[in-house]
Amino acid sequence: MTRFPTLLMAAAALLSATSIARAEDVVRLGNLKFAHYGAVSYMKEIGPTCGIRVEEHMFAKGPDVMQAILAGELDTGATASEAAIAGRANGAPIYIVAGFAKGGARLVARPDAGIKSIKDLKGKKVGVTRGGIHEVLLSAELAQHGLSWSDSPGKDVQVIFLAFADLNQALLGKNLDAIMQSEPQSSQAINKGFGVEIMKPYDTPIGAPVRTLVMSEKFYKERPAVAAKFMQCFVKATKLFIDNKAVAEKYVRESMFKNQISKDDFDDAIENSPYTYDITPAHIQVTTDVMAKFGTGKMRTPPLAKDWVKTDLLEQAKKSLNIK
Repeated sequence: MTRFPTLLMAAAALLSATSIARAEDVVRLGNLKFAHYGAVSYMKEIGPTCGIRVEEHMFAKGPDVMQAILAGELDTGATASEAAIAGRANGAPIYIVAGFAKGGARLVARPDAGIKSIKDLKGKKVGVTRGGIHEVLLSAELAQHGLSWSDSPGKDVQVIFLAFADLNQALLGKNLDAIMQSEPQSSQAINKGFGVEIMKPYDTPIGAPVRTLVMSEKFYKERPAVAAKFMQCFVKATKLFIDNKAVAEKYVRESMFKNQISKDDFDDAIENSPYTYDITPAHIQVTTDVMAKFGTGKMRTPPLAKDWVKTDLLEQAKKSLNIK
């Protein structure tokens, strides 16, 4: 007669322990609403198959993700490299643990603006989002072509800082002559006819910028098993999006953008910002050096990439899934 209550107690204890384990396996992810951030977003769909639950929180721009990590509100985040570098430089306790997309930038001008190259931006107003890799790329391109710039009149180029969501509207309304824009917004501007591509800004020392997946140091150090599961989930989601374009397109167009972008918009966007897994300390160091040169990111102390780019979890995940 005493066996049954004992079994009940054991079952309750097991259930409680399982609930605690599940609660501990929640991963808080900060993300942005861009086509090339789709595989990162998809992790919340397949998280349970990896033994985790991914709670996604959307932000307007990368520096906002960094602020949330600083506040202890996120465990992981997806940002452009500039935001991650500036965050680390200014005290954010983060590691870059993977790359998830390459490129994702385009200089787009009004068709009637008479702009055919970077040099034609002289005397023009160019829009860009402050605190993103696009600002770094714009600065590098202007300097490379001998043009000065400021957000006030008086220089060769007047830079107007606007949110990503407002750049296309400003170009359409002819308040700007050109924009350095992300994807799929730049593809939308071109496909809808109110923008023409001037260039993809990948000829600076940075090359095609790699978007970064970051983890807080606390998450990386104190929850290594969950961090490893999270990285496996990232690799699985990314492999699926690379191998199965139909799944990627359906998820990005329908789930992320609620059918507000066309198939052509998606195709053109991903052609300019393909999904990837990898990142190197060398790429982050070059990006850091360019930022320091032009004063973007307002870094207190530019960080050394070798100290905080940690790809061990990525390599383990790729190896376990037979991905080279």
